[in-house]
Amino acid sequence: MPLLQRTDGPFPVPSELPVVPLRDLVFFPYMVLPLLIGREGSLAALNEAEQGEGLLLLLAQRDAATDDPTPEELYRLGTVVRLLQITRLPEGVARVVFEGLGRAAADTLARQGASLRAQVRVPEGGERESPEGVDPETEALARTVRKLFEDYVERNPRLPRELASTLVGVQDRVRMAHLVSGHLLLNVPEKQELLEAPSLHRHLELLREILARELEILRIEAKLDEEIQQQMDSDRRQFYLQEQLKAIHRELGAVETEWDELEKSVASTPLPPRVRERAEREMARLRRLNPVAPEAAVIRTYLDWILGLPWMARSQDNLDVGHAARILDEAHYGLEEVKARILEHIAVLSLVGNLQGPILCLVGPPGVGKTSLGRSIAKALGRDFIRASLGGVRDEAEIRGHRRTYVGALPGRILQGMRRSGTRNPVFLLDEVDKLARDFHGDPGAALLEVLDPEQNRTFVDHYLELEFDLSDVFFLATANTLAGIPEPLRDRMEVLRIPGYLPTEKKGIARRFLWPKEAGRHGLDPSAVRLAEESLDLLVSRYTREAGVRELERSLGSVARKLARSLAEGKWSPASGEVVEPATIRHLLGPPPFGEEARGGEPTRVGIANGLAWTAAGGQILDVEVAVVPGSGNLRLTGALGEVMKESAWAALTYARSRARSLGLPPHFHQDVDIHIHIPEGATPKDGPSAGITMAVALVSALTSIPTRPEVAMTGEITLRGRVLGVGGIREKAVAAFQGGIREMLLPAASVAELERLPPEVRDGMLFVPVRTMDEVLERALSRPPALGGLEAGEAPGRGGVDLGSPVVP
Repeated sequence: MPLLQRTDGPFPVPSELPVVPLRDLVFFPYMVLPLLIGREGSLAALNEAEQGEGLLLLLAQRDAATDDPTPEELYRLGTVVRLLQITRLPEGVARVVFEGLGRAAADTLARQGASLRAQVRVPEGGERESPEGVDPETEALARTVRKLFEDYVERNPRLPRELASTLVGVQDRVRMAHLVSGHLLLNVPEKQELLEAPSLHRHLELLREILARELEILRIEAKLDEEIQQQMDSDRRQFYLQEQLKAIHRELGAVETEWDELEKSVASTPLPPRVRERAEREMARLRRLNPVAPEAAVIRTYLDWILGLPWMARSQDNLDVGHAARILDEAHYGLEEVKARILEHIAVLSLVGNLQGPILCLVGPPGVGKTSLGRSIAKALGRDFIRASLGGVRDEAEIRGHRRTYVGALPGRILQGMRRSGTRNPVFLLDEVDKLARDFHGDPGAALLEVLDPEQNRTFVDHYLELEFDLSDVFFLATANTLAGIPEPLRDRMEVLRIPGYLPTEKKGIARRFLWPKEAGRHGLDPSAVRLAEESLDLLVSRYTREAGVRELERSLGSVARKLARSLAEGKWSPASGEVVEPATIRHLLGPPPFGEEARGGEPTRVGIANGLAWTAAGGQILDVEVAVVPGSGNLRLTGALGEVMKESAWAALTYARSRARSLGLPPHFHQDVDIHIHIPEGATPKDGPSAGITMAVALVSALTSIPTRPEVAMTGEITLRGRVLGVGGIREKAVAAFQGGIREMLLPAASVAELERLPPEVRDGMLFVPVRTMDEVLERALSRPPALGGLEAGEAPGRGGVDLGSPVVP
């Protein structure tokens, strides 16, 4: 068996190997290279090698154009390779990674089936390096070849620069010679001559000659390229300058025409005298400037903005109050107070012709129709509607614009909206004014003061235009979820119209009149043919949504319509005329309701639990307060993400209970032997405000005296140390939330009774409202029996699982 003499030791190979002919390639030992094999004979040889020991003999073709070479058309000295990886590709092609093992000669070549096979013989001299070492001349040749190859790689653009670094770690001269030979860009005969070199010395001599020749050729090519590039640069520069000169001459004619048209627009556009004077002055400057100068583009944009703003254009108002009332009623359900205020504004406008009144600010939870109400006002008046969202705006320049000294400067959102409207009297909605931000860029809320002040907005000056623009004819509206985020000076310039959350009956009416026809039509259903049963609307409102507005209700109706449309498209459902969607169908389409039935009073005991009422940006909310009394040493623990004001209310409630211990049937020093824990559920939600003061006090007294609270009673009010009940806000939203939650009696401060007149009739007639001035009145209504009559018996502990406080003291 022949032995290949490698640098890492002899390697035995079979005496007969399958042959793969190579086109335009000579494979050298020690190389690792992927090749594409696609010819039938080559694939057959590959399969034989794969089934055998994984070895092949690669021989170069004398003529690369020959598709099926005969033995006479192949060189007889080649390289034995080992298969490292085979990847089968489409159309019968294989990608094979070969590793060159060593040189071998084919003594005989014969075709066996579709492939060629060769009798292999290792050339005498092996890999040609003497066991005794390398003589100094050969060592000098090796160093010269290494240096020439590094220069060759550096100068040849077709080779990667990293190639030279691969030889740094190669110390064996035989391996180095083969690697250099394999990476030279030579023709097949020259590479074959390198492969057939009889000795290492001769191999290195050939490499030195070839590298010296190739480097000289590369130097000549580089010199010729430099001369050609210099000539081309000169010619190209001259050509470019000539073309640019021609373009400037052509552009001058076009620019003159454009400037003439712009000047005509300035002359024909209705402008106030000062604005016209400024526009003509800027036009004269533009005429004197080079058309390609940067300042010319700035002036051109500035003139476009002046000409695009509605300085004099007005739309004709429709001041018919009856028409406006019909528009508002058709588009909005309920909201009587807001509609009445808007109709009053339109009525006065129809009488005086020009009303410089306050700015209306619609405040209410999300989804109650604030933005759509502004759109309906514009439709009723016959004006254009412009909306500018101010949520997250933190830069004063967003309102007043940027000065023209900045690159890319533009007017602020106010004048941008006026340009979009095309008239000087649109309905302009400033959305989300409570979400303005402020930082080192300035305060946009302060910039709005000039916009919304009727005494100042007739001379509003944008930083970009630096001209007075009259905003006095604009009908400004603002929307907000809460007044807390609006700066006080800005709030002072607006008239606040509160929009409370919708009642269940109002939500059902909105769903029946507006939402279901809209969603059914959007999803390809006939609203008149597919209707929702009254019970289905009750189910959607009470069990599938829990919100002040109707956005989630609209999404639920859209989901119902979407699922019905799918059933209709798949042929699983065919609506009959007057089809009614029952509650069972709603449950089947939407799944289990996410909200359960309100079950207040179903607890095993109501001791230490009281129903409070809170106001949030999303409307009113019922807030349970729980108190537990356990043996301890007088500690008070507050949990539930309570804010500072609510914590102070808890301390005030405890102090009140201690000051009234005798009248409540408690020992004077009861607090020294117990720990009190006050908790408000939904601890992940931050809570703050004074409204829960009397609720904490009621829950605390209930826990201390073991007297249950009445589940149908909810309350709101601030408590003082002397037991007085002070007024709080948000009565309207809290009453609506209580009504929706099944509460039928509400305790509220006597100072807040006036707000009851603003409640919807359904809430006002469906609940009992009890004004209270002191905590004694609150306890009388909130507890199931009076504390003085139902206090602790002798030896009984306060609260469930409490500690023995001794005999109660009855006043």
